[in-house]
Amino acid sequence: MSTENLPQSPEQPQRKPRVAVVFGGRSSEHGISVVTAGAVLKAIDRTKYDVLPIGITRDGRWALTADEPERMAITDRSLPAVEELAESHEGDVVLPVAPANREVVYSEPGSVPKALGEVDVVFPVLHGPYGEDGTLQGLLELSGVPYVGAGVLASAVGQDKEYMKRVFTSFGLKVGPYVVIRPREWQRDEAAARKKIVDFAGEHGWPLFVKPARAGSSIGITKVDDLSGLDEAIAEAQAHDPKIIVEAALVGREIECGVLEFEDGPRASVPAEIPPPDTHAYYDFEAKYIDSTPGIVPAPLTEEETAEVRRLAVEAFEAASCEGLVRADFFLTEDGEFVINEINTLPGFTPISMYPQMWQATGVGYPELIDRLVQAALRRSTGLR
Repeated sequence: MSTENLPQSPEQPQRKPRVAVVFGGRSSEHGISVVTAGAVLKAIDRTKYDVLPIGITRDGRWALTADEPERMAITDRSLPAVEELAESHEGDVVLPVAPANREVVYSEPGSVPKALGEVDVVFPVLHGPYGEDGTLQGLLELSGVPYVGAGVLASAVGQDKEYMKRVFTSFGLKVGPYVVIRPREWQRDEAAARKKIVDFAGEHGWPLFVKPARAGSSIGITKVDDLSGLDEAIAEAQAHDPKIIVEAALVGREIECGVLEFEDGPRASVPAEIPPPDTHAYYDFEAKYIDSTPGIVPAPLTEEETAEVRRLAVEAFEAASCEGLVRADFFLTEDGEFVINEINTLPGFTPISMYPQMWQATGVGYPELIDRLVQAALRRSTGLR
């Protein structure tokens, strides 16, 4: 029987992939995360993706937020917050917990829960603990929801400066001298822990950099020029993380390089150089985000140096089992050797951030960069891989 004259069912329009941009969070980098989210929301291709902005407040509540990127910028040297963007001070967004269900639900006290639709991929732009460190990634793995960026292990390694350095060393990458003070060491014998740092200074000299072991955006870091400033620096670092890391100062140029996952594997961007800021002792939080100290893109390196740092950046990406993206930070020492300082598995995406600037100079603009990250997340499965 011919079907030519039978009525045909209209084709259902294909649904655009839905991207939940999750930002804010409980870490001290909350405000920078909001700024990053604003840049992502502004640049993501709305003809290709549906977007659902979800903010996490400083106390950990998941909030439905306004899709208004212009309200997510630094204003008068002040950082924005999720609390200012939330549509309600009581409503909660709930992600699915069963892999077969990707329906996001919004609920407020005294109201019937409201279905917000399915989410196909999560774009986490959370910086620091409770987001960048594998905790959110673990939740998304349990839920079976694809997400942009590194998995649980790589996120945890990328957040903890001690274990990051241990992984790099085991893969033959050169790191600078450092010493770690764990919380139990400090609690058990504060004097002995402090002496450990003083002895380290005696071996490697001043200045030292005292840092929270699991924080980013240069928050909580102090450059210590002599013994008189050590106690204050330790207290500042411990205010952000009970585990601290102390690093010897390295003489050299600060060089950064971006890594992005393409269909055929990770590739490195042209590198950038971070010149010493004129009004800051080093490239600290205010120099990065408030005063917007500009980097040099591309870095003025020789062809051989450029090729080497790009190779090392991809090697660091692979060593930590990263996915999606990484910014790798190096020192180029006076003897021409690259020493890796750290990687950042969810680098800043603000308009002045070095990661998008490096890829722009490599030929990948901001909207394409976001598209590639989302597509890479959609290509891979959750779970063991």
